[in-house]
Amino acid sequence: MLNVEQLKYSVNHMPAERVLEAVLELRLEGLVTDDRTPFGKVHFNTCFAEIEALFQRAGYHRGLDVVGYEGAVYALYDPSRWEAVQVLRWLKAHCEAQSQAQAG
Repeated sequence: MLNVEQLKYSVNHMPAERVLEAVLELRLEGLVTDDRTPFGKVHFNTCFAEIEALFQRAGYHRGLDVVGYEGAVYALYDPSRWEAVQVLRWLKAHCEAQSQAQAG
């Protein structure tokens, strides 16, 4: 089990190339979920400042925010393009669609 310091170290030393795809997604849509980033929910909960710095090193210089839905999925988003409630609705629909796909 990693402690918080180890998580922060891992994020701070992650190559910026690993987040490039998420940066491109943010530029296009202003929204990227944790299944399309190299980060899981533990990173989002404990290392957001380091994640934001890594996105800046990868070329995304706008402010970021994060929202989660029932601890199951998280999204980084550009608050100048989305409101938190919109992202939360999108995450809920995303989770419900995945649940239906798995059940069907």
